[in-house]
Amino acid sequence: MDYKRLTIRGISYSQTQSGAYALLLEHEETNIKLPIVIGNFEAQSISLGLEKDIHPPRPLTHDLFSKFVTAAHFEISSVIIYQIIDGVFFSNINFKNKDSGEEMILDARTSDAVAMAVRFEAAIYTTQQVLSEAGILLELDDLSKQEETIDQMAGEGDLVALNLEELQKLLDDAVKDEDFDSALEIQEELKRRKKKID
Repeated sequence: MDYKRLTIRGISYSQTQSGAYALLLEHEETNIKLPIVIGNFEAQSISLGLEKDIHPPRPLTHDLFSKFVTAAHFEISSVIIYQIIDGVFFSNINFKNKDSGEEMILDARTSDAVAMAVRFEAAIYTTQQVLSEAGILLELDDLSKQEETIDQMAGEGDLVALNLEELQKLLDDAVKDEDFDSALEIQEELKRRKKKID
């Protein structure tokens, strides 16, 4: 299968879900962004994994599992985000034994898989289908300069009442503000309309 490589672009606090964060992954070739809502603990663990110089006084769960994987003479070769169902991402962690070359695949929550990938500097991949379903393309030059925010516009009426141009503006603003939960809702409305046209 032709997998698409992703890079971590950042983690931000979710403006719509209390206590949640948005992990932003990006496809290197097309710049399509893949926003994934994750919990506070996972966001902290991924951030600490990315910051190699910061070491917590006691090992986090992902650090402990990383030590176990290394002690068992395995390494993580890659992480694959292979599916999205009802907004939930599904991932596999691919392990390889350093001695025998034996390969092993474990199902994992995407946030855990990414937290492990950063500790082993393993590649993160996804499928074209996942990118098509959940990806957001952000063109920085085309961002609208109007001052209305997504919350203000959405508060004036339901997304269904807006035209395509207004929805696209809302989507651009949501991505700019890193409000990925709202961006996903708007993108679903855009996809629903495109299906009707097709």
